[in-house]
Amino acid sequence: MKKRSYVSLLLILLVTCLALAGCGGGKKNAEGGTLAAIKERGKVIAGVKYDTKLFGLKDPATGKVEGFDIDIAKALAKKILGDENKVELKEVTSKTRIPLLQNGDIDLIIATMTITEDRKKQVDFSDVYFKAGQSLLVKKGSPIKGLEDLKKGTKVLAVKGSTSAKNIREKAPDATVLEFENYQDAFTALKAGQGDALTTDNAILLGMQKQDPNYELVGGNFTDEPYGIAIKKGDSEFVGVVNDLLKEMKESGEYDKLYEQWMGVKPE
Repeated sequence: MKKRSYVSLLLILLVTCLALAGCGGGKKNAEGGTLAAIKERGKVIAGVKYDTKLFGLKDPATGKVEGFDIDIAKALAKKILGDENKVELKEVTSKTRIPLLQNGDIDLIIATMTITEDRKKQVDFSDVYFKAGQSLLVKKGSPIKGLEDLKKGTKVLAVKGSTSAKNIREKAPDATVLEFENYQDAFTALKAGQGDALTTDNAILLGMQKQDPNYELVGGNFTDEPYGIAIKKGDSEFVGVVNDLLKEMKESGEYDKLYEQWMGVKPE
């Protein structure tokens, strides 16, 4: 009888361990362990933009996603797994990227994400990998030349979940701000005459200008937007891996090469 009870107890313990993903393994993955998960899975799952020319843009004809952020993701896959192709690109927007990371749907966010104190409460960040600044995009010939022209009755287009929408409300309180799900929707709305200006980081606006030279950047940069790669909160090991990669890329010259390839100029 005692033997049967002992066996039953062992079975219960075994089932409990499996439910916890290996007696503690599940807890490790919940708190971090991104590097181990990537190695076990055999690929990096990176949250990237599909609508941001120069950083992450999907070609509707080929289905291929290309950009500066995409190449950073590939470099990380090569560092961890020895093959830049061992990366799965998952689309994120400014609104969805943090929830997707927190839910474990992606390993990290490489998506023109500005490092802010508020976001640091939700995720951990790598070192700064790109420096941008918020600006304005308008149709050539527009009377809008800067923030001072965003007066009452002016409509400014922005993207949901971005720091740009918050900043423009503070810096141009009389203007009406209309928010869209992604950058392509906002740019399409601008071209359709639904707004007078579009605001976000200058590097993103530069990509839009390249798509349609009838539009131009005005007003200079009125914020500092340091981009970081976001990682699940508390996963210091993986933050270290990503920072090591960025350091290696800069020391080898690979970073400068990619920057010049996509931005058309050398980094400052």
